[in-house]
Amino acid sequence: MHTNVNTLFEALWQDYIEMTPSAAKVHQLLSKGSAIINDHIALRTFNIAKVNLEVLAKHFESIGYVACGDYKFEAKKLNAKHFEHPDSTQPKVFISELLVEEFSDELQSTVKGLIEQIDTAATTADDFLYSGRHWELDTKTYEALLAESEYAAWVAAFGYRANHFTVSINHLADYDTIFEVNHALKAAGFVLNASGGEVKGTPEVLLEQSSTMADKISVSFSDAVINIPSCFYEFALRYPKADGELYTGFVAASADKIFESTNVNG
Repeated sequence: MHTNVNTLFEALWQDYIEMTPSAAKVHQLLSKGSAIINDHIALRTFNIAKVNLEVLAKHFESIGYVACGDYKFEAKKLNAKHFEHPDSTQPKVFISELLVEEFSDELQSTVKGLIEQIDTAATTADDFLYSGRHWELDTKTYEALLAESEYAAWVAAFGYRANHFTVSINHLADYDTIFEVNHALKAAGFVLNASGGEVKGTPEVLLEQSSTMADKISVSFSDAVINIPSCFYEFALRYPKADGELYTGFVAASADKIFESTNVNG
């Protein structure tokens, strides 16, 4: 496991921009050459013991992260937690897991079959969080998963890596509101996730979020190479709580819509 938080996030970022070529362009557009503060990253997995949320969390807990919030997504059949580092300038981490037992027998046996192909030692290796797919997958299996759960299909296709990074709008020099950021993105030709509106959340819930729709990239399956949605870039503006400190949690209703940034039909 990594001992240095910066090294880990740098490796995650390098893998992420390979999956998400537009992210480097967005980064350039918003940063104008200065550093961008990453609000959080998100990772996806299945609630199967070998690879569940806790297994992924250990990689972050070993470098000081602590669990700070629990979330449930009834419609998508997910549980999630977010983690924070004692150094508040470090990104928050949002890890979700699919409740596999709540799906059809077919999906359950498919997912178990994929996870069985992972070498257990790989799950504690330094690079596990950006190691990608550990199993054989054909297009028919991907399509079958997709019919039941976009989330399951995404994890099956991409494996272990950051599903998205998030620009902290609070730390951008040239933008004060999420609307200004969205306007700049659209003017530059980026497509935003409009599910539930382009801006998810309000100042009242202390968090506003928006995101690009995921890039489509060529992914190799055992029988073909197809273009499918990969990862996306999120933008978050946080508001102060009564004590003046910025809110650090997440809003389940907003996150629910952010998940749809990887929808195939988006």
